[in-house]
Amino acid sequence: MITLLLIPLVLPWALPPLARRTVERVRPEVALWTVTCATFALAAGVVASLGVLLLPLTLAFPPAAALAELIQPLDAGPRLLVLGLSALASGGLALAIYRVLRKAAVEVVRLRAAHSRIAGLPDAGGLCVLDDPRPDAFALPGGLRRADRIVVTTGMLRALGPVEREALLAHERAHLAAKHHLFLSAAQLAGWCHPALSSVTGHVSFAAERAADEAAARHCGDRDTTAQAVGRAALAASRARGTATTPALAPGAATGPVPARVKALLAPAPVRRVVPALLAMTLVCTAAGASSLAGAVWLHRGVEVAQGESPSD
Repeated sequence: MITLLLIPLVLPWALPPLARRTVERVRPEVALWTVTCATFALAAGVVASLGVLLLPLTLAFPPAAALAELIQPLDAGPRLLVLGLSALASGGLALAIYRVLRKAAVEVVRLRAAHSRIAGLPDAGGLCVLDDPRPDAFALPGGLRRADRIVVTTGMLRALGPVEREALLAHERAHLAAKHHLFLSAAQLAGWCHPALSSVTGHVSFAAERAADEAAARHCGDRDTTAQAVGRAALAASRARGTATTPALAPGAATGPVPARVKALLAPAPVRRVVPALLAMTLVCTAAGASSLAGAVWLHRGVEVAQGESPSD
């Protein structure tokens, strides 16, 4: 029965192909919500399963067993197998916590550095123009003490025409209005918890960029102009990509698979809302949650038996 706690650790490998199909075939806003929620739900299942798997190893130590008032050893299956899996789970959980803390610290430093670059600069309606010849533009989330900002370098402004600049700014405003940095944060956090989910982060980023592209196209009333602005901005920014230090949580118009974004903008506006991939992701998340919960209940009953109680009490 301990297999129930292993299923949530395996199911995340099914998400990347489903996420790819979803962002390709579903409206960007729907795809962004669906893929992000599925990614975060599976990450929660992974962490929960690893945490529950720690219990057999913990209760194998006499002090912990005494604290839990066990009168007999916990019977969770073949002892060596269970203790081995529990030890691996402890290592996996420790690694996930380390990755989350280390990478989160890096992102915080990058966000602070980005805000420091624009500190003291005048802004017009939240727009800050940074005197930098390197073409760049991104939506910088503020937080509790700072306001959201759209940051555009002078190099990017020179690379685009007036209409393209308007499309670029509409794209960045869409990022801030829809709080896309929260979706990226959730996807990044989930990706740090499981290697399969780390590959889904790119799909979430692509869905966010596509959603902002569609918002910019509606604002400008011209999909071709928006596609041209995205292409030219990416081409200009690619020259300075090697020195970029933009935070991962600050989405920009020149990020992501630009050819796919331009191709989507040159096509008619997306109208499809539901595909089988959405149902498949729902089933995967449901299976992970049900399996994790059933495994936790089963192990809890085992602890009750080890305490000399009836599981039904």
